[in-house]
Amino acid sequence: MLKSLILILMGGVLINNYVLNQFLGICPFLGVSKKVNQASGMGMAVIFVMLFATAATWPIYNFVLVPLKIEYFQTIVFILVIATLVQFVEIILKRFIPSLHASLGIYLPLITTNCAVLGVTINNITAGYSFLESMISSLGVGLGFLLAMLLFAGVRSKLDDSNAPKCFRGLPVTLIAASIVAMAFYGFAGIVENLLA
Repeated sequence: MLKSLILILMGGVLINNYVLNQFLGICPFLGVSKKVNQASGMGMAVIFVMLFATAATWPIYNFVLVPLKIEYFQTIVFILVIATLVQFVEIILKRFIPSLHASLGIYLPLITTNCAVLGVTINNITAGYSFLESMISSLGVGLGFLLAMLLFAGVRSKLDDSNAPKCFRGLPVTLIAASIVAMAFYGFAGIVENLLA
């Protein structure tokens, strides 16, 4: 049991990183990764929303939608739950950490439409995870999102100081750097399974 939980956690962080492997959550990844403090704030907010979204959507799916045989409402219900949680996070940040709220700007409400958050809730159901496995999966995916954001914020800080050719400056060099970081994560495939074998 512990081995499978570790595999689920490490799989979400390194092997099946939603941003760098599955290309979910690209909008905040490219938009808020210019500064490390913004990237870490966004990553923490996404972890919070993923955990609470999973804690809310798993029981709703298993104890409401399945018994009523209305599983086809899953996406709509999950989006409503996520939107409510994001509004809650925005209110808390605005009240207690206004500087982070201001620096995240439009990207904070965009967590509502962040496909990584919706993706983890749906993938947990599709994979048939128990509640504990779903929470571990969401934590791993959230930590993977945070890791990708922080790594790419470091890369982007170096890109700003680079002497790239004029045609590559801005978005082109950012996308090239993102693809190189994503390729680096493919090196983790198989490592976790071998360590736990």
